[in-house]
Amino acid sequence: MRIALCNEVLAGMPLERQCEYAARLGYDGLEIAPFTLSASPEKISAAEAAKIRATVEASGLVVTGLHWLLVKPEGLSLTDPDTAVRARTIEVMIRLTALCAELGGAVLVHGSPKQRQIAPGETRAVALARLQDGLAQVATAAAKAGVIYCIEPLSRNETALVNTVAAAAELVRSIDQPGLRTMIDCSAAGLTETCSIPSLIDRWLPTGLIAHIQVNDPNRRGPGQGEMKFAPILAALKRHAYAGTIAVEPFDYLPDGPGVTAFSAGYLRGLLEALA
Repeated sequence: MRIALCNEVLAGMPLERQCEYAARLGYDGLEIAPFTLSASPEKISAAEAAKIRATVEASGLVVTGLHWLLVKPEGLSLTDPDTAVRARTIEVMIRLTALCAELGGAVLVHGSPKQRQIAPGETRAVALARLQDGLAQVATAAAKAGVIYCIEPLSRNETALVNTVAAAAELVRSIDQPGLRTMIDCSAAGLTETCSIPSLIDRWLPTGLIAHIQVNDPNRRGPGQGEMKFAPILAALKRHAYAGTIAVEPFDYLPDGPGVTAFSAGYLRGLLEALA
């Protein structure tokens, strides 16, 4: 079980400095938000990706994957009524699967709530069909690149499409491609699911449909900075021999980016040591 840091938490630092800082705190890798690398991440060449990967690995870290995929460039959406917008979005997503592989990553996390909204005047069924069609195309590209594309269940505060692991699993099964899976974001799950996170893990991890875990509190701060208890969550992951990555993804940085990065590393390492 590896611990990764979602790198936008340290976006005020150059990438090299992000890596040095995270490595010193005991992280194993970075989960990169592509918009932190470029305003047009889909245009990052293979040669540029190799340099980014070398920068990360020089510090002793690895790139574990990508997330916040559709923040840049502007104007993307998988559910927009405009077919040209959807085609452009799928083009960007397919390029990001290749970028993930070039960086050495294994998973891409598709949250991007603003880019999967139900358009005004349209039905949920229409939006979901468009989302399904786009994910099916990207799943093929992900399998070809040797990475896993994860559709992320998000809270109803963020989107009306795919709010629970059950809904995401249904979507993944309907597409039925090895390059597509889902994941658990503890903050979103804590706001939306009717059962605890450990119970969610016990229910869904054995299915093989869960490819990634993000750890954060429902209050949007780092793990251990709210009411959610992460010892039972890590114990559940260990119980099922989870060998993937747990990625620290806070949104409210308390006291600041470097501070929550340090707190989260110490908190999680302490829990893992106790489990061992």
